[in-house]
Amino acid sequence: MKIPFAKLHGAKNDFLLTDLADAPSEGLPEIAVAICDRLTGVGGDGWMLVDRTAGPDYDASIRLFNSDGSEPEISGNGTRCAAALLLRDIPDAAGIRIRTAAGVKHLRVVGRSGLEVMFEMNMGSIRVLELSATVQGRDAVLVDAGNPQCAMPIAESEGDFDFEWRAVGKAVEWDQRFPKRTNVSFIRKVDRHTIDVRFWERGAGETKSSGTGSTGAAVAAVARGLVESPVTVLTPAGPLALRMEAEGVFLTGPAELVAEGVFWCR
Repeated sequence: MKIPFAKLHGAKNDFLLTDLADAPSEGLPEIAVAICDRLTGVGGDGWMLVDRTAGPDYDASIRLFNSDGSEPEISGNGTRCAAALLLRDIPDAAGIRIRTAAGVKHLRVVGRSGLEVMFEMNMGSIRVLELSATVQGRDAVLVDAGNPQCAMPIAESEGDFDFEWRAVGKAVEWDQRFPKRTNVSFIRKVDRHTIDVRFWERGAGETKSSGTGSTGAAVAAVARGLVESPVTVLTPAGPLALRMEAEGVFLTGPAELVAEGVFWCR
């Protein structure tokens, strides 16, 4: 079976995108695991199906599978990748509306450079579910960013993430209080408008950045009084910018096309 794909990344959070019309109708989780494998597949944090059929309040729809075959509600970086793919043949477009499992998201083009597009995306209304939680013995803020987020401020003694945060992230992801698992972010305050963050994503593990993770971390840091809007989130892949308005939380970040090809699915 041949499955065509385009590979894009949003701040080094990479995704493989296939038009829905070119995808099989069965075995999608298993295909996601195979195509996302970095040794025997193409390699990616997730596989996304893109439906170009427009609706009354959206221009296209996406369905996302993590690299372990699970199906999350949304990826902020992944949604920007879908927008960049959809708009590459429309150079004058100002933006696009994409339907996700977490609702319709509006993305506005704020810059273009070659195959990279910079978007400002309205992430919607982000809710703090629990301001002072304890998970796996650590301080946490639980956030609904369209998907579950567990944001964990780190202690001063842990310095520049000088602890086994990946092991902690995995344990938190599978903690019994999260029946559908959770995404995890670790927050270090830099200054009044800046945080440094590391990400452990549900179904994908460590990622260089995360759109929803950055959103959850920024909202948690503001709610705790660590920083104030606007917030720059420093990720291992570079900075993402967030601002909080009455209309929602707005995330600005890039998406870039890097490859196209065909995956031979066995």
